[in-house]
Amino acid sequence: MTRSLAILVVPGAPIFEVAIPCQLFGSPPPSHTGPWYDVRLCSEGSSRLRGSSGQDDLPGAFQIVAPHGLDALETADTVIVPAAGNVLDDPSPQVVEAVRAAHARGARIVSLCSGAFVLAAAGLLDGRRTALHWKHAPVLRERFPSVEADTSVLYIDDGDLLTGAGNSAGIDLCLHLIRQDLGADVANAVARQMVVPPHRTGGQAQYVETPLPPSGRADGLAPVLQWALARLDRPLTTADLAARAGLTGRTLIRRFHAETGTTPLQWLLAQRVIRARELLEETDLSIDLVAEKCGLGTAPNLRTHFARELGVTPSEYRRAHRRVPVG
Repeated sequence: MTRSLAILVVPGAPIFEVAIPCQLFGSPPPSHTGPWYDVRLCSEGSSRLRGSSGQDDLPGAFQIVAPHGLDALETADTVIVPAAGNVLDDPSPQVVEAVRAAHARGARIVSLCSGAFVLAAAGLLDGRRTALHWKHAPVLRERFPSVEADTSVLYIDDGDLLTGAGNSAGIDLCLHLIRQDLGADVANAVARQMVVPPHRTGGQAQYVETPLPPSGRADGLAPVLQWALARLDRPLTTADLAARAGLTGRTLIRRFHAETGTTPLQWLLAQRVIRARELLEETDLSIDLVAEKCGLGTAPNLRTHFARELGVTPSEYRRAHRRVPVG
């Protein structure tokens, strides 16, 4: 089933944030032969808008052509609002109402970086926690005190509303959407095409010394992570990883946070859920065996983590993303 996706552009929107969903959702990777997204770039009024580089030395250097109007939001399954042009300006009442109506109709609403200001103006984020680039948080808190700006994470998935922090976190959030809709294999193919990491969990910190460990660093943790990935089906503890790295537990935890933005156990859990998704998509193993091979132990434990992370059961996920017929 083709999924309709509207990208709502406002005047002065930073061109990078607009380009992210256009790039990720515009065309499928060569290896993908199934349904894809029907993407529509839309705006209010004029189809030609001034974009921005986000830098003071390149004012008005870009122009964005949006062929569709706000009526594209009326039928879209997903509405993505890239970064706003100026966080101090109010979006137009027409834009606010179009976003509000799309959400009320049941569309999935997504903001990238300061696009959250449009969602907040529509009242969609009241009482909610929203991921946001750290530099915009003070303004959001002042303008919309009922919204909790979280600058400690890359993105937040609340099901009907998804918000992402700035720049590369927008790529992470879009890959997360593709993974939800079409499965891990397709998201990985898109990531390979863009030469970006295939998966960073939403809870990863926005700023870490090295967001993803570089394999070329002799003193980095990449060899330990690769060692752990090859042993996800076995019980692994922080002490096991520390021993493999030749570090004390405290030193490993400190280094782990510096290089990945998370803890060893949180990282292991995220990798095990990813492995479970791959096994559900690519094999006909029973749910019990999937749980065993990904290191989550039992089917009930696997169901618990899928319910918390994905909002579906393993069986529901398999039906939605199956690529190998069950024999």
